[in-house]
Amino acid sequence: MAVITEPPRAAEPESARRVGFELWAWLFMRLSGILLLFLAVGHVLIMHVFDAGVARVDFDFVVDRWSSPFWRTWDWMLLSLALLHGINGTRVIVQDYVRRPGWRLAWNWTFAVVGFSLFVLGSVIVFTFDPAQFR
Repeated sequence: MAVITEPPRAAEPESARRVGFELWAWLFMRLSGILLLFLAVGHVLIMHVFDAGVARVDFDFVVDRWSSPFWRTWDWMLLSLALLHGINGTRVIVQDYVRRPGWRLAWNWTFAVVGFSLFVLGSVIVFTFDPAQFR
């Protein structure tokens, strides 16, 4: 009786790994877009429409708002998702319109470094702001 064995598999090609990443990046864009819709619309309604609108927004308003972990988390999620969504979108635009691989790599790294820097700066502000210091 002959035993059927599978032939040895070669290492996964680069294109197969890239398709996996592109699929997850595509899915992230859809999910983050839905979450951003709720976060951004909620932000606009709360900050600009309800109560007295923009007239009430000042430093004391931010101190009161950020004394709640809920609002800090809301603002941090809005910051994080907006940056990641934007960086992923610029990556797709660069893939579509920049033909030379060297320039494509340079642009993608530039956007990634700027986005990461803004993420770190925003996160430090959100997590280290002490409302008790200003009361």
